[in-house]
Amino acid sequence: MQVEFDEDTCIGMYQCVAEWDAFSKDKSAGKAVLEGGEEKEEGMFVREVPDDAELDAKFAARTCPVDAIAIYDDDGEQLIP
Repeated sequence: MQVEFDEDTCIGMYQCVAEWDAFSKDKSAGKAVLEGGEEKEEGMFVREVPDDAELDAKFAARTCPVDAIAIYDDDGEQLIP
C-alpha cells in the first residue's frame, strides 16, 4: 500500500496529523508534512505504508478536507481519493 500526498493542495487543517503519525505539522508553511515521503514531482510526495499503519493511513486520507491524500493498493489501484 502506498500513500500519495499533494502538499500544494494541503490547507493545513492537520486532521491527518491526528490520524497518522507519518504526518506532522509545518506551522511555518501552514501545511502538513509526510514524514519519509519521497518527492516524485514538485509538491507531490509518496511513501510506502507499513502493514501495521494501513488503517491509520486510510483514516488520514478520509479526514483530509481537500483530498490532498490518496491511498493506492500494491497494484496501483486508488483505494481512497
